[in-house]
Amino acid sequence: METLSETPWDAIIAGTGLAQSLLALALSRSGKKVLHLDRNPYYGGSEAAFSLDEAQEWMNSVNQHPGQSPFEDVKIFTYQHPQDSPQSTPSQHGSESSARPEGTPDIRAKLAASRAYTLSLSPYFLYTRSQLISTLISSKVYRQLEFMAVGSWWIHSPGHPNAASSELGATRVFHRVPGNREDIFADTHISMKSKRTLMRFLRHISKPEEEDDVETDEDLTMPFGEYLSSKFSVPQDLHDPLLSLSLSQLSQQDTTANYAVPRIKRHLASIGAFGPGFGGVVSKYGGASEILQVACRASAVGGGVYALDTGIQSLVDGDAAAEAEYPVEAQLSNGESVRSKFLFGSTWDLSAKEQMSPPTKVARSITIVSSSLASLFPITVEGAPLSASTVLMFPGHSLSNPQSPPVYLQVHSSDTGDCPREQSIIYGSVSLSGPEGHTLLECAIDRLLRAEGPPAIVLWSMRYNQMGRLSNDGTPSTLHPHSPHVYSFPPSSLDLAFEDETVDTVKKAWTRIVGDEVDHDDFMIFDDRDGASDE
Repeated sequence: METLSETPWDAIIAGTGLAQSLLALALSRSGKKVLHLDRNPYYGGSEAAFSLDEAQEWMNSVNQHPGQSPFEDVKIFTYQHPQDSPQSTPSQHGSESSARPEGTPDIRAKLAASRAYTLSLSPYFLYTRSQLISTLISSKVYRQLEFMAVGSWWIHSPGHPNAASSELGATRVFHRVPGNREDIFADTHISMKSKRTLMRFLRHISKPEEEDDVETDEDLTMPFGEYLSSKFSVPQDLHDPLLSLSLSQLSQQDTTANYAVPRIKRHLASIGAFGPGFGGVVSKYGGASEILQVACRASAVGGGVYALDTGIQSLVDGDAAAEAEYPVEAQLSNGESVRSKFLFGSTWDLSAKEQMSPPTKVARSITIVSSSLASLFPITVEGAPLSASTVLMFPGHSLSNPQSPPVYLQVHSSDTGDCPREQSIIYGSVSLSGPEGHTLLECAIDRLLRAEGPPAIVLWSMRYNQMGRLSNDGTPSTLHPHSPHVYSFPPSSLDLAFEDETVDTVKKAWTRIVGDEVDHDDFMIFDDRDGASDE
């Protein structure tokens, strides 16, 4: 059997994040010799998903090797709850916990076995009209995936005059954001005048593209809130709900209409594409992690060679041997030296001299709670499936911090396969790092659980900072050439929904490798393999 160093490779792919795994999938029917490496002992990179025990191991690894991954300052907490008290006392995992008073139950006993949880580091969902959905269908790998609906959007509005009668009950302070015309006119929180201005805005952004030419002088560079007020007279109390539909992690003042308007249009256009009442889906059992592992399995069936726990130690620049057929030479962490025509990877998976610090950092958290949070998952349209994920947005002013960007919580029910029945996973994100960001996340989670009532308590949580790219932070999403043969993918996306530009970037990498040997219109379009309906 040939060793890795004895095989001349057409492409080496470093890292098993979603972009790299999609590239491996695209090459799986190309007849190319592909070596797919990951310096970690697990698949996924920034989009990995872990059990409780694996999360502990990952935390130890990240904290012991700072600067070697896009994560930092990871902390895991278990919680002790004194009897007859709704308050929880966190104990950082790995440190000595304080002794419980006699007779106080240990709340950790309510956690299921480690493998009962699948906790995603990057829990974004897919809009039903996402380019990735089309790619998964055309490549046939969708057959190995199961998707669940992403349902209602909620906004925290404690100062709303009708908060006491909101959908979540008399003590709740969350308002469901209308998702269509029927929702708007059935909403009791919005005045008739506001409904008319809101409908005028929605009709405007829903115009067919050929009708947009009459608005060529429209200024979309202004802040989104200013755009809503000056052009449509949308009242201030509707600005935050509309911002939530864009999923911008920047404040209203820092979010331009040029960013928000197309994404609100994407949100509205996706509703009903796969069924009534929802416009987004999330893959079961780990979200993006499950998708990328399916892609890697398909690549392996097509002849790709995989080596985990094997990273790149150093590179010889492709320019040094530009005339050679295999100009890229990589020294691997296992001691082998391999040669290839091309090398693609993330900035974190290439050698240290190739790395560039991602410009954006967000605070994130993963929280396991002892409640199904069923009130967040209503069926709003007859015939709609029961959703398994929902989105809550907390404007900065609702958390007593008007200058801060919004906090987003994505709640996954047990139907996602992320946790056992009668529990939920809350994924939190805010575009502020460090203690300030994590304080806002804790405050938002506390507001949600207090609104839900005594059954909802925290069982386990993990907090960390993640570096990457927001689609509206100005960071380019293009491939970065280190030489004519070595390229790095842009920093991983920190967005809450998958951005189609990732697929575009993967296609550019695939085109660079296959050249003119295949029709570029055949990207990710696969026929069924002989004798099999799936990989």
